Formats: sequence, structure tokens, C-alpha cells
Amino acid sequence: MAGATGPKRQDTRKFFENLSGAGKSIAVLTSGGDAQGMNGAVRAVVRMGIYVGAKVYFIHEGYQGMVDGGNNIIEATWESVSSVLQVGGTVIGSARCKEFRTHEGRLKAAHNLVQRGITYLCVIGGDGSLTGANLFREEWSSLLNELIEQGLIDEDAARSNSKLHIVGMVGSIDNDFCGTDMTIGTDSALHRIIEVVDAIMTTAQSHQRTFVLEVMGRHCGYLALVSALACGADWVFIPEMPPEDGWEDNMCQKLSESRSRGSRLNIIIVAEGAIDRQGQHITSDLVKNLVVSNLGFDTRVTILGHVQRGGTPSAFDRILASRMGVEAVLALLEASTDTPACVVSLVGNQAVRLPLMECVQMTQEVQKAMDEKKFDEAVRLRGRSFENNLSTYRLLASQTARSELPNSSFNVAVMNVGAPAAGMNAAVRSAVRVGITEGHKMFAVNDGFEGFYKGQIKEIKWGDVGGWTGQGGSLLGTKRTLPAKHLDKIAEQMRIHNISALLVIGGFEAYVGLLELSSARDQYAEFCVPMVMIPATVSNNIPGSDLSIGSDTALNAITDTCDRIKQSASGTKRRVFIIETMGGYCGYLATVGGLAAGADTVYIYEEPFDIRDLQANVEHLTQKMKTSIQRGLVLRNENSNENFTTDFIYQLYSEEGRGVFDCRKNILGHMQQGGAPSPFDRNFGTKVAAKAIQWISRTLKESYKEGRVFTNSEDTACLLGMRRRAMVFQPVAQLREETDFVHRIPKEQWWLKLRPLMKILAKYKTSYDVSDAGQLEHVTRVRPKQSDASAGI
Repeated sequence: MAGATGPKRQDTRKFFENLSGAGKSIAVLTSGGDAQGMNGAVRAVVRMGIYVGAKVYFIHEGYQGMVDGGNNIIEATWESVSSVLQVGGTVIGSARCKEFRTHEGRLKAAHNLVQRGITYLCVIGGDGSLTGANLFREEWSSLLNELIEQGLIDEDAARSNSKLHIVGMVGSIDNDFCGTDMTIGTDSALHRIIEVVDAIMTTAQSHQRTFVLEVMGRHCGYLALVSALACGADWVFIPEMPPEDGWEDNMCQKLSESRSRGSRLNIIIVAEGAIDRQGQHITSDLVKNLVVSNLGFDTRVTILGHVQRGGTPSAFDRILASRMGVEAVLALLEASTDTPACVVSLVGNQAVRLPLMECVQMTQEVQKAMDEKKFDEAVRLRGRSFENNLSTYRLLASQTARSELPNSSFNVAVMNVGAPAAGMNAAVRSAVRVGITEGHKMFAVNDGFEGFYKGQIKEIKWGDVGGWTGQGGSLLGTKRTLPAKHLDKIAEQMRIHNISALLVIGGFEAYVGLLELSSARDQYAEFCVPMVMIPATVSNNIPGSDLSIGSDTALNAITDTCDRIKQSASGTKRRVFIIETMGGYCGYLATVGGLAAGADTVYIYEEPFDIRDLQANVEHLTQKMKTSIQRGLVLRNENSNENFTTDFIYQLYSEEGRGVFDCRKNILGHMQQGGAPSPFDRNFGTKVAAKAIQWISRTLKESYKEGRVFTNSEDTACLLGMRRRAMVFQPVAQLREETDFVHRIPKEQWWLKLRPLMKILAKYKTSYDVSDAGQLEHVTRVRPKQSDASAGI
């Protein structure tokens, strides 16, 4: 077994390849409304199932196909899921099935499964589909008895198929399922909405118009809320939290104030299920007519409709679906007779398994709370992610009157350091507005530490950051300059502007810069103030955080480009593409981009390779190309190896593949850094910056003594990062041990665990450590409401 330790310590690790699927039959079906990313989940289930020796079946057209049987249930092959990763919707079809809701329908379905020996079922759908699957499982024994009575199956067949195991994956663009942070399809739907909002903003600005946008979400306001957060909408209507009575006047007053401050447009987002406190529907037309009659603004309505369900899945949804597919197969293989039906999902960055019916029950409780007009409870039941989105939106949406602000005498500076990353501006906007709401005076530092020592510092007000969320790059300006050589001048500037706290948003230089400032606290009292850094870099190479602002946008740029490049070869002979990605020495973009694009091989610095590996990869690809597969994709991180350059690999593959495939190469370059930020980066930036400023406010109060701020403890120079499930403040001094400063990467990186998954999906035999796979947990019940708005991210 790969990597087994010596006899001294028992090896408790769990390896995927040691799980056997021999003699087992797994069926996969998609049911209910389609969602982008379902195909990624189907592909992962099929390939991981085949890898462990199980038979895998497609059930076409959802439960209808299971009831009808025949050619709807067919065995899947490795090649049958080739090139489906980038396709939206579901290639095996989905249908709403009335017959499965009847006992007779389920009896037919059971007969069809028993005939093929299928006792493992993977259902990808919403809560209705999953509830149906659970009922089917509970009735399984009695259905088998009925089939025996009717003479359709014999005792042996009933014995060998005595238990039905079920695992669910939630595919729903509404993100309306409790117990999971993100359902498959939600991120892609947000991409569609934000593309439309960004396009509408330019025309609205030209004509000084108000736009009312209606988005999907009959019972759940997630899409409306998060898109409102991501585009800085003026007002949002969601079913979980109807506006207070008298909202009509409040909304019109807010829109009018926004125009008087110089804004040329207003955006109002309405969820299709929005209601008022009396339970009456709030429609987009009602909102439009109200604005026109009360304010006379030129107002238009846009209903997005099924556009939100369509299009290619985002990078996030492809990775989520692939990871969930693996978890589903693991959960099925490990299921025992008394394991309850479970759903696999992500909480933060951690895979979890939750009892299916607990999640369904909690999801139904949300609706019950809304029906009973207990709206605060409905929001709480939706989970901490939803709750935090709502509290952050409220913080940022409307400016509190100056008289109502807390009285603070603190000046807080915000700056960007390092290379630009999409989402930086969203973080700056959020920091500035939350800071002002907390009563601070906010200062913007232009051009990083270089601008700092040159004195490019000015106060920044609420209105100055309007419309910043959707802007790419860094509007404050950013440089890679480090502070060590300019400490005197930086300290002088902090003295001149009386800076009491510092928020640094940036990449590796920001981290090193904060280390340098905190190390110089002994010499300079000016640096004895609360300082916090938020990671923002496309490379995602900062210790102390699983993710950084900007990397999701870069991943989407890589994935989109790989899709186009692969498509460019359709209809031609067999072709392999060698693509170089950014990232410095960090292989995150190459690896996770490779997983999202369906790459055959990915070369990175963290996993050394030699000429024998290259040879094996070429041979593997050659074998693959002799089947029905037409295109190959090889990704190489820019600094993966100084001798095996992109040119070298291109020439090697061209020579060795002669007669089987030809090659093309592509260097993606700075297109990975540019572009409008993805919805994930906008929201991640917004929420993380809000949390950082709230930490600054708390730390300022604690360190204000005798009329001045003074703190030199380690825990007041922090990095705010995402670690597995939580957002954590970590002293930068403690992160020093975790850093490889020469190669500018963390010594341990969580995403390296995804590499075996990528290899298995590309048909390599490899060792895959799944020790930290999800364990069956229980859904957390309602907590007493936390007063701290930063409860969860």
C-alpha cells in the first residue's frame, strides 16, 4: 500500500483503492429541475464506481426511467461520460414523475432494479427527489415481498438484493437545501445573474434608469440575496425576510437619496417568491409601478427566467460536483445495513455526510416558519451562511445617519498590496462601508506600501466606493514593494494621519509586509496598532487560508479557455493541448483548473516529475487516443520545472504522439488575472472584509488605554483565512513556521489531496488517501441568535 508507515505506528489511513466495488451495482439518476454541474457529478460517480470494480448504470429520465425500465437503464462505460464535464443541464435526462409517487410505480421501479441486481442508488436532485428516494428505501423489503408474491422474482433474487442503499447529492440552483453551504448549480446560476446585472448596469447608467430584476427562488431567497450582495443592489426582496410594513415609502426614499448623492442608476432585485408581512406577493411589476408613480424614475423590468438554469457550469460547480461524486461512491461502498440514507455536501471547504431525512425535515421547517410568519426563525434555519449574507447585505446597503453612528475617534487605513486580483475592490468597498458604520474614519492608501511611504493617503467616504463590487483589478492601485526599506517614512505617515489600525488586502507581498511591520513594533510605536491581512491573489499561495480572493475568477478564466481550446479541435483529427497556467511555484490553479477542465495530466512544482513520468503520461494518452476519445488536455504550472519547460513538453508529446495525435500549445498569461470578478470572489471579498473590520473595531476597543491605541501582542497582527469550515484570525508570526519563503508557498496545501482524484478521473491507477472523507454527522439544530454578525462566512 502506498505510503504505509513502519510497524511502530498502526496506519489508520483509509485508501480509496482498498475499497472494493466488485459484485456491486450502482445506478445514478438525475431528477427534478436540472442544474449546471449535474453532469460533473454523474461523471465522477461513473468513473469512481468503475475504478473500484463496480458495475455502474445510468437511469435515463429520472424516476420515470426507473419505472419504465427497458432501455432507460443501461450500463455506463468510462468513455460514455467523456466530454460531459463542460455541458450544462443533465445528459442522462430528468423528468418529474407522477407514477413514482404511487405504490404501483415504485413496485415497477423495484422490479427493474432487482432484474439488474442494482442495490446502490445515487440520486442527484432537490429535496423532493431525495425524499422520494428515502421512501423507496424504507419500502424496499415490502416491495420485494410483493414481487415474490406476484411471481415476478424468486427468493434468491430477493435475498441477494435484500437492502437498498441510497446516497443523495443536492442539485438545485436555488440553494434551498438545509445542511449544505452550496448545492450543485447555485454558483453557475449566480454567474448567469451577475453577467446580466453587469450588462444592465452599463445601459442603466447611460440613461439614468432604475432596473427591477426578477430572479428564481420560489421558496428560497438565496439567489436574490447573494446577487444583491455581489452587485451592490439598492434593495432586495426575499421570501424569508419580507420588508417591514411601510416599505414602499422607505424604498422610494432610499432610491431618491442614492440619486441625490450622484448615482445614475438603481438596481432592485426581486426573488420570484417574494412576499410582504401579510403574505401577499410582491411582483416585479408592482415594484416598478411604485417607483414610477412615487418618483417618476424611468424604470424597466427584466425577468431572467430559465437563463439562470442554462449555460456551462462554473469552475466551482464542476469541482463541487466532482468532489461530491467521489464522496457519494465512498458513502455507498461504506454503507452497512443500518446506515441511514445520507446526502453528501460541503460545509466550508470540508466534505460532510448528513442524514437525508434530517436535512429534508429542516428544509421543511423553514417553509413552516415562513407560513407561520416567524421570519427570524426562517432565516436562522437556513443556516449560518444565509444568515451572514443577510446581515452583511444590511450593513452595506444603506448608510446610517451620522447622528446614529457610534462615536469613534479612530482612523483606519485600507490598502492593496501585490499583484491585482479580481474581488479586491469588493473587499475595499465592504471594508470602507462597514468601517464608516462602526463610526471610524476610513483612509485609502494608493499604490500599496510604495504609496504609503510617499504619503498617497486620503480619506475615503461611503459614496466613493459605490459600484466597486463588479470592477476587476485594483482601483486603489497596488504594487509589490515591501515596507522593510521604508519603515521610517511609513511610521511618519501613520503619525501624520493618526492611523489607529491597518487592513491590508493582497497576496504574498502583503503577508511578508505585515510580518515586517509587526517585527518592527519594538522600534516603532506607530506599528503597535491592530493590523489584519486578507489574502487576495490568483495564485492562492498564502499560508493560513484554504482560499484567497481572486483565485475563483482565475479558475473560471482557465476553465473557460480550456473549454474553448478543446472545442477548437472538434471535427479535426485527434489532438492534445499543452496549456501553461500562472501561480508562481504554487500548483493550485493548474491542479484545480485541471480538475474543472477534465485534464489528463497536470505538472506542478509540489509533485516532482522526471522523464520517466513524462514518458508514462505520453503512453497513457496514446492508449486513450486509440479509443473513441478525440482530445487530450495537459496543464503545466509556469514554474513546475526549470528544465521541462512548456516548449519541451510540447515537443516531447508532438514527437512521441506522432501518427496518433498532433499537439498545440497555449500560454494563458495575464488573462487569468483580469476580468470582472466572479460572484464567489465578490461575496467572499465582501464578507471577509466586513469580518476583518469588525475584528479591528473589537481590537481597537481592547487596546485603547490612556487616550491612545497601543498593542504589541502577537494576536493583533493577524491574517484572516478560511480553514476547512471556519474563518479564523491567525497571528502572522505563528504562520511563519508554515511558510516556504523561497518558493512563496505554504508548506502544507490542502488541495494536493485532490490530485489523486484528478488522476483517477483521467484513468490513472493511483493511491488515493480518503481518511478525511465526510463522516456521518447530524444537522445542527437552531442556535440561539448570535449578536455578532460575523458568526459564519
